[in-house]
Amino acid sequence: MRTLTEQLTQYAAYHRDRRNIATHFVGIPMIVLAVAVLLGRPAFAVAALPFPLSPACVLVVVMALYYLVLDVPLGIVMSAALALCVVAGQWLAAQSTLTWLVSGVGLFVVGWVFQFVGHVAYEHRKPAFVDDLIGLAIGPLFVLAEALFAFGWRPALREAIEAQVGATRINPAAPATPQRR
Repeated sequence: MRTLTEQLTQYAAYHRDRRNIATHFVGIPMIVLAVAVLLGRPAFAVAALPFPLSPACVLVVVMALYYLVLDVPLGIVMSAALALCVVAGQWLAAQSTLTWLVSGVGLFVVGWVFQFVGHVAYEHRKPAFVDDLIGLAIGPLFVLAEALFAFGWRPALREAIEAQVGATRINPAAPATPQRR
C-alpha cells in the first residue's frame, strides 16, 4: 500500500493550479455529501447502535479505516468530517423521496461540474481518478490536507509533495507575444 505522501503526491500531480484546487474545495465536499445522502437509504435500526445503519455508514467506516491506516491524525479529522456528512445525509435521506433524490442528485451533479470546470478551464489535465480509481478516495483527503497546509500543518509533508510535483500556481492562458522583426 502506498504511503500518505505517495498518495497525496500522485493526486497533487493532477492539481497544481490554485483555481482548480479552489473548485475542488467546493466540488469534492458536495460530492461526498451527495454520496452520504444517496446512500442514506435504506437505513435500519440496529439494537447495538445509537444511530440507524445505512450503506452510507458502512462506506464511511471503510473509508475512515483506510484514512486512519494512511495517517492517524489526518484520519481522525477526516473521519469527523465524514461523520458530519453522514449525519446531514441521513437527515436528507429521511425527508420525502423527492427531497432525497433532488438534494442527492443535485449535489452530485453540481459537485462534478465544479470538478470538471476546474480540470478543463484551469488545470488542462484529466482528473486523477481517470488514471487511478483510488483518486476518488484520495480527493477528499487532498482537500482536507490542502486546507490544513494553509494553516501551517505539517510543512514537511507539504514540502515533500512539492519537491516531487512543484508548488501550486496560477496558469493563465499565455498572452500572444508580439513577433519581433
